[in-house]
Amino acid sequence: MPRQIYPLNALRAYEASARQLSFVKAADELSVTPAAISQHVKKLEEYLKLPLFRRRSRGLLLTESGAVAAHRVTRSIPAPG
Repeated sequence: MPRQIYPLNALRAYEASARQLSFVKAADELSVTPAAISQHVKKLEEYLKLPLFRRRSRGLLLTESGAVAAHRVTRSIPAPG
């Protein structure tokens, strides 16, 4: 059975968003727009068929699935810079 390959840009956007709990801060870190981060995360959620965040007016909260995924992704992707 072939291994699943996740979109790398979406994983980077997700990892930064999960660490920062903010699309704006993740966008600043990765030098892209917050809308780009949001779209990457949305596509990853669609790909996984799981909500990773609860979106709030003052930031993000990780769902239970999102927290598990964040732990795994953070260990797998080297920190920028």
